[in-house]
Amino acid sequence: MDFTFNLYAIVLIFFGALALLLSYYIYKKEGGAVRIFGLLMLSSAIWSLGYGFELASPILEQAKFFVNIEYLGISTIPLNWLLFCLKLSGKERWYKQKINISIQVAIAIIVTLVVWTNDLHHLHFKGFHMDTTGEFPMFALEMGPFYWIFTIYFYVLLGIGSYLLITTFRKSDPIYKKQNYSIIIAAFIPWVANLAYFFGFRPFGDLDITPFSFIITVFLISISIYRFKLFDILPVAREKALELMQDGFAILDSKNRIIDYNSAFRKYLLDFKENKIMGAQIELLFPDQQKLLVLINERQSGKIELKVQNSAGSFDLEAEIKTLNQNHLKLNSEAVIIKLQDLTALREEALKSKAQTEELQQLNQLKDRIFSIIAHDLRGPLINLSEIIKMTSDDMITIEEFKVLAPTLSRDISYTTDLLDNILHWSRSQLKGYGINKVFFDLKSMLVNEINYHLPVAKAKNVQIIQDVFPGEMVYADRLMIQIVVRNILNNAIKFCNENCKIHITAVYKTDGFIELCIEDNGIGMSESVLKKMFNGEGASTRGTMNEKGTGLGLVICKEFIEKNDGKLIVKSEIGKGSSFYIYLPVDVK
Repeated sequence: MDFTFNLYAIVLIFFGALALLLSYYIYKKEGGAVRIFGLLMLSSAIWSLGYGFELASPILEQAKFFVNIEYLGISTIPLNWLLFCLKLSGKERWYKQKINISIQVAIAIIVTLVVWTNDLHHLHFKGFHMDTTGEFPMFALEMGPFYWIFTIYFYVLLGIGSYLLITTFRKSDPIYKKQNYSIIIAAFIPWVANLAYFFGFRPFGDLDITPFSFIITVFLISISIYRFKLFDILPVAREKALELMQDGFAILDSKNRIIDYNSAFRKYLLDFKENKIMGAQIELLFPDQQKLLVLINERQSGKIELKVQNSAGSFDLEAEIKTLNQNHLKLNSEAVIIKLQDLTALREEALKSKAQTEELQQLNQLKDRIFSIIAHDLRGPLINLSEIIKMTSDDMITIEEFKVLAPTLSRDISYTTDLLDNILHWSRSQLKGYGINKVFFDLKSMLVNEINYHLPVAKAKNVQIIQDVFPGEMVYADRLMIQIVVRNILNNAIKFCNENCKIHITAVYKTDGFIELCIEDNGIGMSESVLKKMFNGEGASTRGTMNEKGTGLGLVICKEFIEKNDGKLIVKSEIGKGSSFYIYLPVDVK
């Protein structure tokens, strides 16, 4: 190839090569918006290098070759600029929602192919020749229809990107002023250069100064990256951080006007339109909060509680006021930061935490109670049984004496068995992997089995059990759990009945989808305080009317098992009149 280098060509080639190296360095080292800027710099470098070698080409075919190279950069510049501006302004979601990037890439490819195949159709360039009237030969073009279509597309994408930058930086804080100015100025340089060339203002003849302007643009932004730490402190990063905060924040200027705020702050305001909040007086936003206004007007730091109400609801807030004490002698010139924290959620969390703490304490008390029972009540009967068996084997007691002790041993063994059953069932229910096997079953058949199980003990005290449940009453629950509940309640009823007492069992269907199973006795009854302690597992086991032992766990297990089956247990008792246990069981799948 033959080249005739001139000053313009040398400048473009030099800075194009420098931009090419910088684009590789930036793309490999950085991420996010900086990486996209590296692609933008690459497109500009290709355009600059191609145009530089075009200006140095005295031969038409050689110049055409470098024009084709230029369009690798020209066709991708608007796309990379748009992506860069979207990323910088925090509009990445537009990639999928509003702007189909695959279509933009396809357009860039189509433009390049149309230019490369222009000799076949002349849609992009109607004609071209070498202009030798100037200081050096230049490639002169006559624009075709596709050129003007691409030019409109080029300006639209550049315009969208520039608009995003302006709107984003207009709302940003003054601390970003220098970097904002540098980017906005850099964005408008190619606009001015290209529009001047487009409308015929060409101080250098047919020389297109747009590639030069893009070189200036990318180098200005490069300076911003490393001079102002452009992408280390992004306005959009600050905005995203504020929007993610659940607390409301607002900044007031010296005249008590809103100059910045986040969406959480807007939630607690009266029904103001969003576009009227910025610049509004704080007195208009919180007209009834005199204590807050006094702190702000006097520039006093502190905390106060507020109650605000709007269409979104009522809020209990804690307002924290902080003044920016830049000049203690001019209090009225100080800015104010307002932080609003929603106490409603905090109070709910506190109540929830308190309830969890109380529940944990109850579980710990119950655990201690179980260990105490295991250590004392379970160990005692087993030791007694072991000693009597040993004495019998050593012929230390006679058969007649053993028969006298047998009823006591039988009661101890029965008590120990019930205790172990209750501890086992309760422990299994606490395991996370323990499943509940809900099925439909006949309530009457289950009750008959449990009554038959307790008949020997009931007959020993001459207690009559009357069962008045119709067959076919179906409930939906875990049969084993309900069986354990009924067994414990019947056992308690017999235990606290005197001789010749009655236990009456009924079942009634309720219209709310439950069957009410009632086990009622006319025994000695329980006081309300004793009943409450027994439900919590706090009370000591109470002996029955014939000195029968209790575990103190029965009602705890009953209540928990019923609730696990979406039911409810209600107990009514009065000393001297007896107790009534109401068990509500679902009749259908919940």
